Amino acid sequence: MSGFVEKPEPIQVPGLVHLHTGKVRELYQNEAGDLVMVASDRISAFDWVLPTEIPDKGRILTQLSLWWFDQLADLVPHHVLSTELPAGAPADWEGRTLVCKSLQMVPVECVARGYLTGSGLVEYNESRTVCGLALPEGLVDGSELPAPIFTPATKAAVGDHDENVSYEEVARQVGADTAARLRQATLAVYSRGRDIARDRGIILADTKFEFGFDGDALVLADEVLTADSSRFWPADQWQPGRSQPSYDKQHVRDWLTSAESGWDRRSEQPPPPLPQQVVDATRAKYVEAYERLTGTSWI
Repeated sequence: MSGFVEKPEPIQVPGLVHLHTGKVRELYQNEAGDLVMVASDRISAFDWVLPTEIPDKGRILTQLSLWWFDQLADLVPHHVLSTELPAGAPADWEGRTLVCKSLQMVPVECVARGYLTGSGLVEYNESRTVCGLALPEGLVDGSELPAPIFTPATKAAVGDHDENVSYEEVARQVGADTAARLRQATLAVYSRGRDIARDRGIILADTKFEFGFDGDALVLADEVLTADSSRFWPADQWQPGRSQPSYDKQHVRDWLTSAESGWDRRSEQPPPPLPQQVVDATRAKYVEAYERLTGTSWI
């Protein structure tokens, strides 16, 4: 089993209807029919939402997404309408709340990979393919691919794995025209993000996007190019053939799989709370990624 160790009760705000509790975000709808997304400080690992939060994480993800939306606006429109706090919302929502267009969401995780790692590496080692796309011989963990590839996945419920699927399966599910538009937009946004990150000494190894339709317009939704949705590696430490240092939950994963945690991820037992040093180190990585990418200090 997996999911929430302790599922939170959503905060009730007059004028807002609570729609969904995700791994990180709470989703509401306001009286105008717009969506209100609130990013919590929750963190997940190994399909569990952990009982320990990372202070400021939700604000960092929200502010980084806003920065990226500005960098990408000429490529694809985004869903953000306002960052104004809804009337009656708790003060803690400040900086972590987005009022967004309600879109017809596409039920596909749009993944772009420029480097080989993670589930892509597992498939490559078995068949020399990723999502059915043939790749050259001789690649290892961390290898840069000849060109970025679109490797979509199905969207899973909290506690379940997203499942990699072929482009042909996406076309079957959503139609050939929509599949082609998703692939084009995904690779365009990834390439822009990769180039911007590279200029700041960071490798964008892979990332995932969510898109929806506003009428006929394809719109970028959810979060974008954050450490929760992307693998960021320090460029000066990149060394193919091993697991790379990263700006994400690495400290959390490492501790959970260590003898110190006493947790067996193959068991049905939920993971234990994180120690303070892991919380502090993880927060520091999120802050560092934000500061290096945006060129501004996190306050």
